[in-house]
Amino acid sequence: MASADTPLRIEDAINALCPWSGQPIAADSLTRYEGAVVGFSNPDSRDQFETAIKHFAAALAVRRATRAGQMEE
Repeated sequence: MASADTPLRIEDAINALCPWSGQPIAADSLTRYEGAVVGFSNPDSRDQFETAIKHFAAALAVRRATRAGQMEE
């Protein structure tokens, strides 16, 4: 598995098909997720995934902060 500072390689991807389109993954459409290389069929699909991950991470951070504040009361 590739480390965070190594270039992404299609042969390191944990999937062969794009989860959005079902098409084969492309070398220009790779990203890292939880330490693993994940592939998509095109850069737009990869970018959609990255945007969703950031959105959910932010929403979870708000939820955790809110719950932590409620526990302190």
